[in-house]
Amino acid sequence: MPKLKTRKAAAKRFERTGSGKIRRRKAYRNHLLQHKTATRKRRLGQKADVHERDAENVELMLPYL
Repeated sequence: MPKLKTRKAAAKRFERTGSGKIRRRKAYRNHLLQHKTATRKRRLGQKADVHERDAENVELMLPYL
């Protein structure tokens, strides 16, 4: 079997948890922050799990994650 290539853009965005799930960053935390509440910005700063249907595609992009 030849080695599989990792999608480097995806490798920078996803990580695996100890239980085997895939984590991602949340959207809407980059700009236009002055009108968002502190609670909302704090929540957006936390990581979220990738949905199980999307996780299959992420695993194809990251064969060695």
